[in-house]
Amino acid sequence: MDASFVRVFAAGLFALALAGLAFAEEPAGDAANGKQVYLMARCFTCHGRVGQGGGFNYPVPALAAIELPVEAFQAFLREPPNDMPAFSTAILSDKDAADMWAWLHSLPGRKPTKDFPLLNQ
Repeated sequence: MDASFVRVFAAGLFALALAGLAFAEEPAGDAANGKQVYLMARCFTCHGRVGQGGGFNYPVPALAAIELPVEAFQAFLREPPNDMPAFSTAILSDKDAADMWAWLHSLPGRKPTKDFPLLNQ
């Protein structure tokens, strides 16, 4: 291969890596406001007070320590499956959704079963 091609190719890979880092950064959300939004939107009714999940007409997923990117979380809120109500931007702004995501993302996830002595007998 030509040395100039290798340099250009390497520079392109470097630029892509930097762009990936920029997209990988988590958006700044206000977790304290996110908790209030979660409670006001009554998400706790199905998902629990601290996003631990629950049961409504069927098992409802836990949201604590959510791993979805914020954009996917917002899209899910806009067009949810099953019985979950849709939250348009008129009802829940993108900022409030990002704040809710920040709060949910900050919560500890579920403990593994090994951490419950009764389950390990």
